Amino acid sequence: MNGREALAKLAGKIKGPMEKYRLVWLVILAGLILLTLPMGEEEETVQEATTATTQFDLAALENRLEEALSKIDGAGEVTVVLTIQNGPRQVLAQDVDRRTGEGENTETVILSRGSSAQETVAVQELYPSYQGALLICEGGDDPDVRLKLTEATSALTGLGADKISISKGK
Repeated sequence: MNGREALAKLAGKIKGPMEKYRLVWLVILAGLILLTLPMGEEEETVQEATTATTQFDLAALENRLEEALSKIDGAGEVTVVLTIQNGPRQVLAQDVDRRTGEGENTETVILSRGSSAQETVAVQELYPSYQGALLICEGGDDPDVRLKLTEATSALTGLGADKISISKGK
C-alpha cells in the first residue's frame, strides 16, 4: 500500500462521521470563530481612562495655583508649597446583612468582569484635605498683596488664614 492509497482510505474513514455530524462540526467551528474575536478590549480602555482622570496630582495642583496667583497685581512670580493630611481615598460599596442576631455583617461589593477580572465598587472618592500652604513671592511684604493671596488660596484650598504663610522672595 502506497501513500496515496493510505491517504484515500483515511479520507474515506473521516468523510463518514463528518457527513453524519455535520451540524455539530458547524457549531464547534462557529464557537471557535467567536472565541477568537476580541471582546474585552473596549471595557479595559474605558476603565483605564476613568482611572486616569480621577487620580490626584499634588504637583500639578501646585503649578496651577502658582500660575493663577502670579496673575494677582503686585504678587510677581509665586511659588506654592502645599501639605496634605492624608492621601486620596475611596469609599467602597458595602453589602450589609442585618438578619444575623449578633449585629451587622458587612461585605465589600465586588464586580466580576469575566475571566478573573474583579474590581470593587467605589461609591465616593475623597480628595485629601490640606494641612497648610506656603506662598513665596516678590510682593510678599505688601499687606494688600498678602490679603489678596490669602483670600485666593483660602478659596481654592479651603484652608483658613492661620494655615497660609506668605513670605517675600528674592
